[in-house]
Amino acid sequence: MSNTLELRVERAWKKPSYTIGKFFVDGKRFCESLEDRDRGLTSAMTEADVKKRKVYGETAIPTGRYRVKLTYSNKFKRILPEVFGVKGFEGIRIHSGNTAKDSLGCLLLGENKATGKVLNSRATMQKLMAILDNTTKEIWLTIV
Repeated sequence: MSNTLELRVERAWKKPSYTIGKFFVDGKRFCESLEDRDRGLTSAMTEADVKKRKVYGETAIPTGRYRVKLTYSNKFKRILPEVFGVKGFEGIRIHSGNTAKDSLGCLLLGENKATGKVLNSRATMQKLMAILDNTTKEIWLTIV
């Protein structure tokens, strides 16, 4: 039995202003994800290279593997998953929202039932938080 809970985003539709992905929890399809535009950033790049290509509030998280911890968000006034070790990014979270404008570089979860959007995002986040709140495992996020 693994000591980690694995979250995974498989980016499927890369558009000029948003990115839709498939989101998995421990290998099982959970929902869809919405991020800002994928600008081809990777965790293998230097922080300087990431910052050269990043557009603040309009850039998806670089592909790679990241530690996730449940921490208090001053912005949202509650505990949410925070993604650590993302070069050139700060305060990256997994949270609810419907369009890339709601993202600011973060990962939004929901159902992709409308072009460029995820719906039922709050309910989806509640389901994810129920899983994350009840795990004693380390949480990791892989984005491909």
